[in-house]
Amino acid sequence: MKAWPLFAILVIQVILFLGHWFVYSTFIAFWPGLSPVAVGDLRVAMLVLAFSFVVASLLSFRFSNPVVRVIYWAAAVWLGFVSFFLWGSVVIRLAWLAIKFSHLVVDPHAFRAPLAEIIYPIAAIVGIYGLVNARIIRIRRISVQIPNLPPSWRGRRAVMMSDLHLGPINGVQFCRRVVAAASRLKPDAVFIAGDLFDGTKGVLDQLVAPFRALTPPLGIYFSTGNHEEFTSPKPYIDAITRAGIRVLASEQIVVEGLHIAGVKYHDSSSPLHMKAALSKMRTADNQSGDALQGILLNHAPTRLPIVEQAGFSLQLSGHTHGGQIFPFTWITRRVYGRFTRGLNRFGSLEVYTSTGAGTWGPPMRVGTQPEIVLIEFI
Repeated sequence: MKAWPLFAILVIQVILFLGHWFVYSTFIAFWPGLSPVAVGDLRVAMLVLAFSFVVASLLSFRFSNPVVRVIYWAAAVWLGFVSFFLWGSVVIRLAWLAIKFSHLVVDPHAFRAPLAEIIYPIAAIVGIYGLVNARIIRIRRISVQIPNLPPSWRGRRAVMMSDLHLGPINGVQFCRRVVAAASRLKPDAVFIAGDLFDGTKGVLDQLVAPFRALTPPLGIYFSTGNHEEFTSPKPYIDAITRAGIRVLASEQIVVEGLHIAGVKYHDSSSPLHMKAALSKMRTADNQSGDALQGILLNHAPTRLPIVEQAGFSLQLSGHTHGGQIFPFTWITRRVYGRFTRGLNRFGSLEVYTSTGAGTWGPPMRVGTQPEIVLIEFI
């Protein structure tokens, strides 16, 4: 492995270890009556759980079998719950300090157990809600107006989806549900803005097989996300192509007069790469340097000035998950601003960022909702 993945894994593992230690130390400090044996067992359990997600993730990149999938699912679910227990521990300690230094009560230690008995069950309930909420896919409906839209596209409808993350958590049954929901909308075209796969080992053809039943008259179009490019994207692209989906690898095509383009995630990773990719599209399309136009599939809602300058009217993105789980919703808002989710304008460019249909890591959503998007061209 290269040095930077090893460093990233080490950093993530240290963060997870410290988080588990904080939850463990808070729990035993505020939950009375634990015997020494129980404390010892809890210490061992938390130590094992602290390493579970990294180990499960590494296994999922090398193997695909029911045992690995169960391990990954359990580790991912626990990762979600422990994140809420972590924030619950922060609340408990802050609340106890506020009580202790307020001098409003005679014995602040009497509040230690009640705080834990109230906050930790609430954290668990939030985690359960997140599990349920993540499985209920919503349909978002938007209308967009594209300059110089070909008359044949007026009134047409397209489904846009992203971030299914097909793999150990979201399997073929999940894919079948998403495809069925899209099919019921009777779209003329389907756009998939990256991260169709989770990037892990798996029977790729089986995971995307439900898409063979989705046959919009104007086709299905896909551009890669970061998860298809964790390793070599070729196996994922080949499976997607075999499922009847047109992969737009930093290229554009014309469908009934409308330009539809897709940029590879790597090509959008820097301004220079993005400019080079769009310039290549212009040359390949024999436009002699004229502005591009129409729709661009760009996994992350980035490089907007470059995309607008190139002449596109609509960019379809995903990647952010809207933050997926509170309080990461705040972090993504700081990174992507108003383009974290929904339909927003950047100059002459309309940008729709989907919160995605699936999840990464914890199969939970708190503060966001999974979605597929129905676009009507007016």
